Amino acid sequence: MARTRTPVVSGWFTEDTAGPEPAPGAAPPGPFRLLGTRCSACTAVFFPREDAFCRNPRCPGDGVLAEVPLSPRGRVWSYTDGRYRPPAPYVSDPGVPWEPYTLIAVELEAEGMVVLGQAAPGVGVGDLSVGMEVEVVGGVLGEDADTTWLTWQFKPVGGAA
Repeated sequence: MARTRTPVVSGWFTEDTAGPEPAPGAAPPGPFRLLGTRCSACTAVFFPREDAFCRNPRCPGDGVLAEVPLSPRGRVWSYTDGRYRPPAPYVSDPGVPWEPYTLIAVELEAEGMVVLGQAAPGVGVGDLSVGMEVEVVGGVLGEDADTTWLTWQFKPVGGAA
């Protein structure tokens, strides 16, 4: 039985996640993009998205919040490795030895905002430097018998992983 591909947070990124997992060796569905919202009154962009009101305290108000795809690339602002098992809602099996992972803060190219995310598999702190260009890609946060939980990750542009 194929697992259903499901975003860990609905509406925060786009990819054709409705169908079953692609066959081994098949291309992943659709282009991957983080989704934010832009206020029509002040042009402020938000991620995570905002659907109720503009969070900009200088906004004149009465703006419409519209969904916008965010820059697919940015530059490493900071990075670190996670050497401890985080608390819930992070899902991990306590019976399996903990594997460190790399977190990257990325300043998105057009928006100038910093977004935090995990590095793509195979990318560690030794592969990164501040100012390096990276791109957002789809990744897997975890799996259970029925579902592959999707998230966003960053990987160096033109690099391995």
